[in-house]
Amino acid sequence: SLLQESWTMLAQKTFIKKTRRGNIIKVVREHYLRDDIWCGSPLCQICIQEQENWTLEKKPGSRSSLVADPHYLVVDTNIVLDQIDLLESDGLANVIILHTVLEEVRHRSSPVYKRLKDIIANPKRNFYVFVNEHRKETYIERLAGESANDRNDRAIRVACKWYKEHLGASAPTKGLGMVMLSDDKKNRELGVEEGVVSYSLREYVKSMEQFPDLVDKISLKEGGAAGFSKKFLFPEHLSPGQITAGVKAGRLMQGAFFLSRTNFLEGSVLVEGRDPILLQGLEGMNRAVDGDTVAVELLDKKDWTGSSEVVLEDDGYDPGDTLDKDNKLIEKAVKSKDVQSTGRVVGIVRRKWRQYCGMLQPNPVKGSNRHIFVAAEKKIPKVRIETRQADTLASQRIIVAIDSWPRSSRYPVGHFVRALGKIGDKATENMVLLLEHDIPHSSFSEAVLDCLPSLPWT
Repeated sequence: SLLQESWTMLAQKTFIKKTRRGNIIKVVREHYLRDDIWCGSPLCQICIQEQENWTLEKKPGSRSSLVADPHYLVVDTNIVLDQIDLLESDGLANVIILHTVLEEVRHRSSPVYKRLKDIIANPKRNFYVFVNEHRKETYIERLAGESANDRNDRAIRVACKWYKEHLGASAPTKGLGMVMLSDDKKNRELGVEEGVVSYSLREYVKSMEQFPDLVDKISLKEGGAAGFSKKFLFPEHLSPGQITAGVKAGRLMQGAFFLSRTNFLEGSVLVEGRDPILLQGLEGMNRAVDGDTVAVELLDKKDWTGSSEVVLEDDGYDPGDTLDKDNKLIEKAVKSKDVQSTGRVVGIVRRKWRQYCGMLQPNPVKGSNRHIFVAAEKKIPKVRIETRQADTLASQRIIVAIDSWPRSSRYPVGHFVRALGKIGDKATENMVLLLEHDIPHSSFSEAVLDCLPSLPWT
């Protein structure tokens, strides 16, 4: 029965909803709160939980020099969305994923949600899902004027404070701490004011001396342009609203961008119902990557031109944050007499970035952590990454993910994901082919293998 002691509190969620016909209806949903949801710690004597449901370690210890005492970690939504590559790596353990975070990730990114669920399902990683939205001590109502994001951040801080008090009330768990990881400065500051130990992911990972390679896997979405030229090389992208208005008015067109295989300074946009639109120069392509859906604006007819008839490859090391050399190459290139409709990219509708296989091009300056990644697929631009493993990775095939492409950087900025193996090794090169062509190649699960007859097969 729902009237048992564990279901001692009932909350109501009220929504105002507009139907397709324009009618306004009020939706009321019952939200049951319980007082018997486990905290997940095997040492806790307050929660009644069975041993097979223990997920967190009995002795979590501390892998960070910032926090000497044993502790559990709580991460916010943006850490999961932006740093899933790092979370998949060994190093971070005893992580509590709040139901608030899990649901927000599910709504914002299905691929990241699936990867997070795979991590949680691995018992060796010690990731525990705490259903804070249904525990009466950790459930909170959204305040008047409070945004959904601020409400969720507050829910995370409330759950951290509850854990701290809850673990402190049981003798075996005394001394166990809670650390909140967030890249939101305001959220960290509010956490400190409320007594929650808070650090950014970079601060915490840098202090993990036993796992020095984890720093390389931090996504550079925040502050990705730091250390590069302050001079803008590319025009600013239009906002989604401006793109929509421009397409409706007929000033702009939308289509898929494809880079030429023989000329890294030339591409085209396929727009439905018309011939492809030619793009020339890095500035004209305006940070579009092969496969992206872009908004394009046609140039004046007097500026239309033909496609280049020369082969141009982006050879050599990073020339720095300048487009002068590339512009001269385009001007001097022999062009076809067949003039095509020519345009320029003014905005990005949807990115189609993925993880890319390739090799590292070490920085000629010794001691530098900044290097260039060259993708196996020639249609992908070089990517700037930071790594302290350049000597080791220079002879290996590696996987890199793009994080951002700042206006002030000639190349996009990314981070190292993992190494595949030595260059030239048969198994490694086969893996590159499978990954680049998106061919499923993961190992069969134990459940599938158990369905096979015993060896030897005759």
